[in-house]
Amino acid sequence: MTARTDGPPTWAGFVLWALLGAGLVLGFFTFTVLFLVPIVIGLAAFAIRPRLARSAFGLLAGVGLVSMYVAYVQRRGPGTVCYQTATGGSGCDEYLNPWPWLVVGVVLVCVGVVAHTKAMRRAREEPRPVALPDIAESR
Repeated sequence: MTARTDGPPTWAGFVLWALLGAGLVLGFFTFTVLFLVPIVIGLAAFAIRPRLARSAFGLLAGVGLVSMYVAYVQRRGPGTVCYQTATGGSGCDEYLNPWPWLVVGVVLVCVGVVAHTKAMRRAREEPRPVALPDIAESR
């Protein structure tokens, strides 16, 4: 029996791929065993439902979401920001420029969503093959 890869891409598959992409990037940056977890989840998803490959544009959106999160964390940058607390504590933090992270994140999310939407539209417009009845079975 062969696995069915036909069928249109779905938003549920897109979200699954986005989570997988975010997990891959986070795992890659932390250099831990967590890097293997999204890979195993992705391989399991392919083994169970191979048609999820049509929603793989979500991978771009997941990477873009992580990039936008980095931009949010670095929102006080670029440069050194010093602070004082009410209890007498103080310190300084070095922040990156958040704009490149934000631009890359927005572009990746937009490209992923637009490409997935076009793939869904294309799949909807494709003619579906009509199954012809088998002559031997009708007798």
